[in-house]
Amino acid sequence: MAELVNLNKARKARARAEAERLAAENRVRHGRTKAQKQQDAAETDAMRRRLDGLKLDPPADA
Repeated sequence: MAELVNLNKARKARARAEAERLAAENRVRHGRTKAQKQQDAAETDAMRRRLDGLKLDPPADA
């Protein structure tokens, strides 16, 4: 005799599995810790300050 399958439960289980797969993919793509974000911001700020320090001032009589 064949095994009975509740199609509604099977559909929902498949949807949950797909949602979990998508969530795992997004965690890899977007998941960064607060410390990592702060480190990137500090590096960007340091580069900006260094570039500002290297800029030449325009001539005063221009």
